[in-house]
Amino acid sequence: MGILHYVENKMHESKEYFMQPLQILYAFFCHLGSKNRYTNRETEPGPPHEALFFVLAYLDVFDLLVMSEVCMPLRDAVSKDVLPWRNIIIERPLNSRLSDEILVQITSKAHGRLRTLALINCFKITDDGLQTVIEKNHLISKLHVPGCSGLTPEGIIRTVKTLSQHHNSLESLQINGIHNLKKEHLETISSHLQMNPPHQKPQPILYHHHSSSLTSRNEESSRMIDVDICPKCNEVRTVFDCPRATSKSGREQSFTHCRGCYFCISRCEECGQCVDDEELEETLCFGILCTDCWLLLPKCCFCNQAYCKQHENQQCSLPDSTGFLCDLCNEKLETYGELE
Repeated sequence: MGILHYVENKMHESKEYFMQPLQILYAFFCHLGSKNRYTNRETEPGPPHEALFFVLAYLDVFDLLVMSEVCMPLRDAVSKDVLPWRNIIIERPLNSRLSDEILVQITSKAHGRLRTLALINCFKITDDGLQTVIEKNHLISKLHVPGCSGLTPEGIIRTVKTLSQHHNSLESLQINGIHNLKKEHLETISSHLQMNPPHQKPQPILYHHHSSSLTSRNEESSRMIDVDICPKCNEVRTVFDCPRATSKSGREQSFTHCRGCYFCISRCEECGQCVDDEELEETLCFGILCTDCWLLLPKCCFCNQAYCKQHENQQCSLPDSTGFLCDLCNEKLETYGELE
C-alpha cells in the first residue's frame, strides 16, 4: 500500500484536523500568485506562490503527506525534493499506525541522505524494519526510538554496529522504553559509540524538562545516550538529576543522593526536584507536585485542585470569571445542574 493511500484510508479523522490550516495556507499563497503585480488585477487561479515551496522544509511528515495531496505542483515538490526528508520525525497520529513497510517507503524519499530518524512510540516497528532503513542511510547522526516496544536490545546493538562500521558516529541515541535492556547491552552499545571524553561532564537530565518536551526535535542534551544505570535499582532507564542544590537545612546536597529513575524517586512535574512524602501534592492529571509549585498554580473554583502546566488545557473556563472548573466538576455541573 502506498504512503498516500495509507494516509487517506487509515487517518480520515486526523487528516480533516490537519488539512484545514494547510488548505488556508495554500489558498493564501495561491491568492498572492493570482494577482498581477503591475495592474493589481486578479486573474484566474494559477500555480502556488513560490514562497509556499520554501515552507515544505519546515513541515513534519504528516503535513508533508497531506500537502502532497493539495495539487500536482506540490505533490511533485514533496516527492522530488530531498531536503524535507533528511530529518524524519514520526509521532502522533502516525506513530500508532506506522509499519516497517511504510517506514521504508517514507525514508526512501531521503535517497540515502537521512540525518535524523525519530520514531516516537512506534510500537509496530521491528528490528528488521529499522535495520533495512539503517543499511540504506549511513549518514544518520540522530537515532531516537523511545517507546518502540517492538525493538529489542539485540536489534539496537546491530543498528549501532552497522552505523559504526561505516565510520559514522551517532551524536544522539534515545532508546528509553526498549524492553529487557540490561547493563551488558548498554556496555556493548557504548563500545560502538564515540562517547564524551572522561573530563567532560554530561549535561544533567532534568525531569520537568524531559517530560514537557513533546518530541525529540526540541530536546537538546550533551548526553549521547538517554539511558543510564539507575543507582537506586540498578536497572537501565532514564536517570534524572535533581535541580535542587541544597537541602531544606541549607547545606549542600550531593546530586548523587537524588539521582534516580522515575520509579525510584518521586519528582515534581513543574520544577523537577525530588519530592519527600510529607510535601507531596497530587494534581487533577495524576501528576506529582512539590508544595511550593502546587501553591503557585491556579485551582479549580470548586474542589481547589490544580492541573500541572502540561495539562492546563483541560481547564473549563467560567463565563465572566478568571477562574476555572476542572473537567470532573464541570461534568457534575452539566449533569446535575449544580455542584454539591
